[in-house]
Amino acid sequence: MQGLEISEPSPQAGPRGPSRDDVAALYHAPLLELVGRAAAVHRRAHDPSRVQVCVLLSIKTGGCPENCGYCPQSAHFETPVAATPLLQVDAVLDAARQARDDGATRFCMGAAWREVRDGDAFERVLDMVRGVKTLGLEACCTLGMLDESQAQRLKQAGLDAYNHNLDCSDEYYDRVITTRNYNDRLRTLAHVRAAGITVCCGGIVGMGESDADRIALLHTLANLPAPPESVPINALVPVAGTPLAGRARVDVWTMLRMIATARILLPAAMVRLSAGRTEMSDAEQALCFLAGANSIFAGEKLLTTPNPAFDRDRALFETLGILPLEPEPGP
Repeated sequence: MQGLEISEPSPQAGPRGPSRDDVAALYHAPLLELVGRAAAVHRRAHDPSRVQVCVLLSIKTGGCPENCGYCPQSAHFETPVAATPLLQVDAVLDAARQARDDGATRFCMGAAWREVRDGDAFERVLDMVRGVKTLGLEACCTLGMLDESQAQRLKQAGLDAYNHNLDCSDEYYDRVITTRNYNDRLRTLAHVRAAGITVCCGGIVGMGESDADRIALLHTLANLPAPPESVPINALVPVAGTPLAGRARVDVWTMLRMIATARILLPAAMVRLSAGRTEMSDAEQALCFLAGANSIFAGEKLLTTPNPAFDRDRALFETLGILPLEPEPGP
């Protein structure tokens, strides 16, 4: 695999990570060689027999003012998703308790907001974070854009991770979303990092982007000021009423290239096989684990789109000899 070595970063790439040409060389490598190298990197950094199980709950659904072309929660589109208000704390903690009992170690809470606003709703979310932590789970939120003060308050409440995906390349971004820009995303990531919260940041494959766009996304992730601790790789789930409803399912080979390249570029990260698993066979998911994915979202829904049930994942894990990652011991 001599030809798969990443060269020293070029002057244009900056001091922190590989150049875009480096990333392209990895991404376009012969697939079996790429997966083989990614598997070796994975085994050096992680226990390949362990996969983290996460659960993502929509705590406030629909009515979002953003116009993300993939999202059925946008108020700009007529979709099957009905808007519902922010859940009460007890209902969220009941769901978190069930997730823990089903084997999850991370509980993620997502609200269909453009940005966090100070006030009663945010105070309720802070109470949810505190409650999830008392259950012994990692707490993650995805709430839209944050300012510095809000990120600090989430950290004080005990938040472990904040998800804020870049979705795609900077160059393709305005083909999918026009109500915010790429720098808005990067600014929130900087606030999260400055607060001492770990960063969960990845993208979506299958929105009509090119390989060059996928390479650009991976290049951006690898060149953030500090590497993200978690990288979700999502396959687009087309939903009726959204602008991307007619997109064909992305093929597994593209998902493998994304996962394997992310694993090599970000060896310490949890690479999350996220949306789109209901359309993947067990064999396709097994290839993704081989290529370096070591986290999944379990449960019947991923925010508002279908997701494999816990029982199906248990059966797959048993077949593959995979065990759920156990929680880290407390302080």
